[in-house]
Amino acid sequence: MKLYPIETGNFKLDGGAMFGVVPKTIWNKTNPADQNNLIDLAARCLLIEDGNRLILIDTGMGNKQSEKFFGYYSLWGSHSLDKSLAQYGFHRVDITDVFLTHLHFDHCGGSVQWNANKTGYEPAFKNAKFWSNQNHWEWATMPNAREKASFLSENILPMQESGQLHFIERKNGDFQADSELGFGIFFADGHTEKMMIPHIQYQDKTIVFCADLLPTAGHIPLPYVMGYDTRPLLTMPEKAKFLDTAAEKSYYLFLEHDAYNEIITVEKTEKGIWLKEVFTANEIIAAR
Repeated sequence: MKLYPIETGNFKLDGGAMFGVVPKTIWNKTNPADQNNLIDLAARCLLIEDGNRLILIDTGMGNKQSEKFFGYYSLWGSHSLDKSLAQYGFHRVDITDVFLTHLHFDHCGGSVQWNANKTGYEPAFKNAKFWSNQNHWEWATMPNAREKASFLSENILPMQESGQLHFIERKNGDFQADSELGFGIFFADGHTEKMMIPHIQYQDKTIVFCADLLPTAGHIPLPYVMGYDTRPLLTMPEKAKFLDTAAEKSYYLFLEHDAYNEIITVEKTEKGIWLKEVFTANEIIAAR
């Protein structure tokens, strides 16, 4: 098995929204805001090369939305999905599976693209199976008023219409040790219904793709919960359970949205769970 970090782009969001009820004077120390109160974020995905399979976890925002739409998110930097894949010698047509932690636009927008004459949409990975789960799919395709702006039909429905959509079979409990894709999955409901957090066994390590359960290293303290979470009082015990296990088992936490900290570890202290070490992706998962 080989793992590759796939940088699909950078954007900004309101720091207050990213940290909920936590005062700016506190979160600004770890995630400094600009003059518009916006903080730097990444859309960092992960590619797994395992035998004949190339599994891409999340796909970023994509590039099919309007200039007005992207203007809300202050895109910055030069990363793109295609350039990042090419860096490792891959192309979209090589991807066999696209695993989507959840279907918010910044996690799945790159899964779908315009067709050749821009009259409709088509999957951006024509040879891939797209993986979600039944509960989350229904949640996303019949969205509540709060999440409606994040679940865009053009990002979601073409996967089903193409016949390329598949569902992970969720068994009993919130952790599934082995999925159809060969890695474990922790199901979390605080951010959105049945978000999936992959746990990948790599050499002697467990690499966890944290998605929006832990967006940045600055979100480690339990009350630091995003204003975007639909059930913040559920996020807190989910995060507590997850971080306790991560500290106990020395997980390496791959951060999707932290623009400056790619992989971290955590430890238990007298004051709770705290950041232990910070690594670049290449230090931990560089192909050997």
